Amino acid sequence: MSILDEILKAKRNEVAKLRSNFSLNSFSNSDFFDSPVRSLRKSLLHSDRLGIIAEIKKASPSKGLLKKDFDHLKIADTYMANEIDAISVLTDENFFQGNISYLKKIAHFKTVPLLRKDFIIDEYQIFEAKANGADAVLLIAEALSKNQIVELTSAANECGLEVLLEIHSKSQLDKIDFVINNLIGINNRNLETFEVSLSTSIELAEIIPDEVVLVSESGINTVNDVKDILSTKIKVLLVGEHFMRSENIETSLREFKKWCKYES
Repeated sequence: MSILDEILKAKRNEVAKLRSNFSLNSFSNSDFFDSPVRSLRKSLLHSDRLGIIAEIKKASPSKGLLKKDFDHLKIADTYMANEIDAISVLTDENFFQGNISYLKKIAHFKTVPLLRKDFIIDEYQIFEAKANGADAVLLIAEALSKNQIVELTSAANECGLEVLLEIHSKSQLDKIDFVINNLIGINNRNLETFEVSLSTSIELAEIIPDEVVLVSESGINTVNDVKDILSTKIKVLLVGEHFMRSENIETSLREFKKWCKYES
């Protein structure tokens, strides 16, 4: 059984509990459900640099604990103070030591769009995301069928949320209607082995329609990594581990934004 299979098995159990504890209507009673959302797609596009989604991630299955002095509120505040374009909040508990409460607490003072990053397989998770202050949700093509992608994207749009649809290989492209899903994340991490290669982004960017906004995810740690992405039509980077492992996140953010500048 692959790591992805293990995660999805656990996630199906989580969803069963979520469905037993809540109704879809109950989410509408939350503080955030009827609140206006911030557009993720619009926030990411710049004429002078790559867009940046900075991630809040305590741990990962492959690397273990990433930040010992982890404080999601402090990290979010640092990201926003340094004018990051959006924040990805990992909410999976079993494998990434996240929590849906992280999203809700950050939403109370957010100044940028919040992306709920989790393994979403059911509309209840989408309604839960909106109820806890998300502006967008991540869907993973490799974990979903073509019909599920359409149905969950529709459920997100019904809530007013945008979708970042993530792919990991060319084999997933046939599942996607790029008119409906025009914000695509290319994850450089193989979900079967968790090995990382930037060539995944570089190669897939060549065959995805030009009108799609592309986000490169995972394994972006050095100025040379960013330079490799700058030579493609990718417009956005999603970066977590690089910032989580930094001794000084603010200093790393300032440096990273300089790396992302387009050459004039």
